[in-house]
Amino acid sequence: MKLADLAVLAGVSTATVSRALAGHSSVNAQTRARIQALAQEHDVRPNQLARNLRLKSTGAIGLVLPLGHARTQHLTDPFFLTLLGLLADLLVERGYDILLSRVIPDGDDWLDRLVDSGRIDGLLLVGQSDQGAVIERVSHRYAPLVVWGAYRADQNHLTIGSDNVAGGRLAGRRMIDQGRSRLMFVGDPAPPEFADRYAGFAAAAAEAGLACELLETPMTPEAVHAAMAQRLAAAPPPDGIFAASDVAAMSALRALAEARIDVPTTTAVIGYDDVTLAAHTSPALTTIRQDLAEGAALMVDRLMQRIAGHATGSAIVTPVLIERQSA
Repeated sequence: MKLADLAVLAGVSTATVSRALAGHSSVNAQTRARIQALAQEHDVRPNQLARNLRLKSTGAIGLVLPLGHARTQHLTDPFFLTLLGLLADLLVERGYDILLSRVIPDGDDWLDRLVDSGRIDGLLLVGQSDQGAVIERVSHRYAPLVVWGAYRADQNHLTIGSDNVAGGRLAGRRMIDQGRSRLMFVGDPAPPEFADRYAGFAAAAAEAGLACELLETPMTPEAVHAAMAQRLAAAPPPDGIFAASDVAAMSALRALAEARIDVPTTTAVIGYDDVTLAAHTSPALTTIRQDLAEGAALMVDRLMQRIAGHATGSAIVTPVLIERQSA
């Protein structure tokens, strides 16, 4: 049965049938329900591809993790899994398909290829990596682009993310309030979010008249553990460690345990993110929580507004200190 046949049964025009099956509000609820019931009874289904072409819509959203600075990073990282899961659920609830990609940039046109592919209605980027210039350039010509990442006052691209400088300050002040004086930041300070966390932590230390040692390392668990173990073997341990992420903090905890350094008596450790595993380490990890549920909701909401042609800007999520046993 075709839509025209269904229109005769329903006593309405074919256009009304089409709008009713699409759930359009221009058809009153009673008529819409009657047409949808008839369509189900007679197994009439609108051609989704034709509808998408007519509406100039693909019905899909790109969900992309760009890895310019950390090519060994995986989607299985607890932070990425959590945020990607939240975003995917919200997009599916709005009726969108998802095109999930882990992109290792091989040039300056990787983002152009994504937005010009004709396969998506909008794009969510999880992280800026070292691709800020590329993202900024493309954002000037492609509006439905939302990025989880650090905010800069002069940027054009729309970001959602936590106040990483404030989060770093929270970690620093927690250490200082406990009387810690040999402070260390562990992680890769190159990505904007990590750079801001380090800056906030170092600023808190400087305000207290303290130095902040930087243990620069790639962010894989193996690399952080190796760097931490090497550092602990070479000099007296710091008495306060702030890691750029919870996963990095967990690797630091492992290295400290292997070196028989007590946490938190000798060395306090604070992470960032508050992933689910953070509450189950030994000792349980004190961390800076960024509310990923709120962040994901903001990302999807702002993207929908951009797709609809509305102007909307960036938003910053307030970080919170989660006190546990490690610091």
